[in-house]
Amino acid sequence: MVLPSFAQDAPVVDFVPTTATPVQIDSASLIAIPVLIGSQGPQVHFVDDIVSETGVDLLGVVVAATELDDAHPGSFVEIPVSSGLTEGQSLRSILLFGVDEGSPGQLRNAAGALARRTRGHREVTVCLRALDDDEQLRAFVEGFVLGGFTLSAREQQPSPIASKLNLVCSEQGARVRGVLERSTVQARAAWQARRLATMPSNVKSPRWLAGEVESLVKGHSIKVTEFDQERLAKEGFGGILAVGAGSASPPVMLQLDYRPRGADARRKDEHIVLVGKGITFDTGGLSIKPAEAMANMKRDMTGAAVVASVMSALHQLKCGVRVTALLPLAENSLSGSASRPGDVITHYGGRTTEITNTDAEGRLVLADAMAYAAKKLKPTTLVDIATLTGGAKVALGTRMGALFATNPELAASLGVAARDAGEPLWELPLSSEYEPKLASKVADAVNSSGGPPAITAALFLQRFVRGVEWAHLDIASSGDAEDDRFEWTKGPTGFGVRTLLRWLEQGDSAVVQSDSEGKQ
Repeated sequence: MVLPSFAQDAPVVDFVPTTATPVQIDSASLIAIPVLIGSQGPQVHFVDDIVSETGVDLLGVVVAATELDDAHPGSFVEIPVSSGLTEGQSLRSILLFGVDEGSPGQLRNAAGALARRTRGHREVTVCLRALDDDEQLRAFVEGFVLGGFTLSAREQQPSPIASKLNLVCSEQGARVRGVLERSTVQARAAWQARRLATMPSNVKSPRWLAGEVESLVKGHSIKVTEFDQERLAKEGFGGILAVGAGSASPPVMLQLDYRPRGADARRKDEHIVLVGKGITFDTGGLSIKPAEAMANMKRDMTGAAVVASVMSALHQLKCGVRVTALLPLAENSLSGSASRPGDVITHYGGRTTEITNTDAEGRLVLADAMAYAAKKLKPTTLVDIATLTGGAKVALGTRMGALFATNPELAASLGVAARDAGEPLWELPLSSEYEPKLASKVADAVNSSGGPPAITAALFLQRFVRGVEWAHLDIASSGDAEDDRFEWTKGPTGFGVRTLLRWLEQGDSAVVQSDSEGKQ
């Protein structure tokens, strides 16, 4: 089989801070100017700097800005520049873009739309003075990189997003450069999660995905341990083996270990384990899905893609806590060797499950990995992320994920990280009222226990954490975007990368602040 060729890395965007006036940058073909909504209507910054050197009429710019109405992110007015330019200057147009009140979330949205609008321009100048605190800059970088996401096997590739952005800021020192560097690393990690989830499954077997993950973390202080099919069988990973039994592509599990060294090891008593569901394609098995429900199942490994992408960024971000990732990878297919409804399997650690629906496969692979984590890795906190249940989508729609947690502090910290990242989570209850639905006459539990499906799936998984502090993120609701909207592009979203990186960062910030206060 001749397989299609896809780009293998995120585009490199050079974000260059400068304090120059926009028209002093001769090499940019477009100047993008934010328009904020104020009490007196749309407010345009930098007008005096620009009109005196471009030949653009001041009144014309102000009138054009009023066309943006409420200046909502994603609104644009473009003004051609045809006279008054200095010799050798590349500027050809001024683009007014709405940012509403200029909050980080609004800037992230606006930047995503701006990335698509400016495709084909190699270099763009963006005026961000007065909108350039750390969170605003971070949001802008994330939005621009992610809004420009594409993955194409077309003969004619789409126009690339701008490779250089001159960011006109109030300062250009080490603080700004540091924020831009860290934000770029985080945005590229989220981009990689989208790439992996978007890859078609005729390319993306469990073996291929394992190789891609190993390449992604290579050189980032990550130790990789592989559990092949033989080792999975020898050590009793019955859930992963049962899910992968019907596929010609054998299952595999990866363990990724990150240990901060020296001055980076700021949270020595913590060990966080992240588990990501990695079903490279989900037919539903013998409990086969309808065709329309199968169409986007190439992204049923988004949880694994998210966790792998988070791990790839930890070394560059100097994360101060030990983090281990477990990625159970399998294809849920159907054949004469596939698992059947009514089968009873034994998970790692000895707990048994009666399979009542082969399309409830994600919890089977997660259960093995979580049981292994609780017994062998002894984490202080365990977090899993998975495109797990349609029930999460029914409950929450397509723009937020479901959160379950065993204590309110963990739920609150993840909720804050998600809010700041622009990947909102809504907490649902681990209600013991539904525990009886998991009962089986022949095993410790059934794998498909009816509604409410997101809650019963979480209760099934809780049995495998054995008292470890735990959170479960069900992102089946937000795993796909229905259309291009701000920083989201149609297709797999990679939802969760920014949330988990910010969550890991919370503890680092607290430790650094504590150390700083102690030295005063």
